[in-house]
Order: sequence, then structure tokens, then C-alpha cells
Amino acid sequence: MDAERRALPRQRTLKGARIVVNDGFSTFACTVRNLSDAGAQLRVASIIGVPDTFQLVLDDKRSFACKVIWRRETELGVSFS
Repeated sequence: MDAERRALPRQRTLKGARIVVNDGFSTFACTVRNLSDAGAQLRVASIIGVPDTFQLVLDDKRSFACKVIWRRETELGVSFS
């Protein structure tokens, strides 16, 4: 198993959210799989079209500026700016 590389531990979660781009004109539905003060793991239908930076808006209205750190077919790892 790989060594933990995160600076802060993440809490497992299952929260609804939206990836917001293009000044709010485009959004992608996603699920927050885990969350910390520094970043999150997101599950999406597809990573196609998701830019390297975007705004993440949780269903509880919290918002984070994000930078993509890694990508898989249906998952993204992001850090908060």
C-alpha cells in the first residue's frame, strides 16, 4: 500500500456538490468522497471537460477554489487554493 502523502488527514464523506466553471455558466455534478481543510477527492461522471482550476460549491453552499492535483477516469484529487 502506498504511503500517505497528504499533509492533512481527510474525512470520508458523501456530499453532493457542483464543479463551477466559465463564471458559473457551466457546471458539473459531483460527489465529494473525502474532504480536508486542504483538499478533496471528487467523483464525477467523466473528467472530460473539467479544467485544471475551478470553483467547487457544496450543497451546503460552502465554496472552494480548487486546483486539480490528479485525475482518474471518474475521480479528481484537488487542493484548495
